[in-house]
Amino acid sequence: MTTVFIGGSRKVARLNDVIRTRLDNIIRGHLAVAIGDANGADKAVQTYLAQKWYRHVTVYCAGTTHRNNLGNWPAVHVPVERTTRDFEYYAQKDARMAEDASCGFMLWDGSSKGTLNNILVLLRAGKKCLVYFGPERECHLLRSLRDLSDLVRKCRQEDQATFEKKFRLSAVLDPTSLGLFSHQDGAAPNKGIQPTRWKDARG
Repeated sequence: MTTVFIGGSRKVARLNDVIRTRLDNIIRGHLAVAIGDANGADKAVQTYLAQKWYRHVTVYCAGTTHRNNLGNWPAVHVPVERTTRDFEYYAQKDARMAEDASCGFMLWDGSSKGTLNNILVLLRAGKKCLVYFGPERECHLLRSLRDLSDLVRKCRQEDQATFEKKFRLSAVLDPTSLGLFSHQDGAAPNKGIQPTRWKDARG
C-alpha cells in the first residue's frame, strides 16, 4: 500500500478547500497516512481524517508519549536519546516517517525549517512530495531538488537566508537551475541530483 507522509508547519492550523481536496483524494485512493503528533498542521489534518472516520492512519511520536492522536490510530514511538525537545529531537521522528513513506504531502508556510527539512529528506531519497505553499495557497508537485529550488526562491529573502544558514542549501539544491544562489552570489557548483521517475500514485 502506498504510504503518504503528511506533515506541515505549526502556523498552518486551518485547512482550506485546496488542502481538503488533496486529503479527499488520499481517502478515495485508500492510501496509508503517516502523520506526526504536533499541533498545527498535524493536528488539523488529524482532526479532518478523524471526522471522516479514516482508519488507514499511523501516528508517529518522538519518545514514549504522544501529544495528539485524535483518531486513536496505531502509533509508532520513535526512540530518541536527546532530552532537549528541540529541532533535532523531533527530526528523528520525521526521518522515520520519511523512510517509511512512499511520497509526501507537506503543508508549508514558506518559513518553517522543520517542514523544509522533511521536503529535503523525501526528495533526496527519490520520493516525490506535494507541497501546499501557503503564500500562494497552491500546491506544487516536487519531483527533484531543482523543483524545490524554484519554490524556495518564492520565499522571503530573510527566510532564504535562514535556510541557507541551517541547511547550506546552495550546496544541496540542483545548480542547473541556479539553486538558491547564483554563482555570482558565491555559491560553488555541485553535481546535483537527477529527478526521480517513479509514478505518483495520486496522479
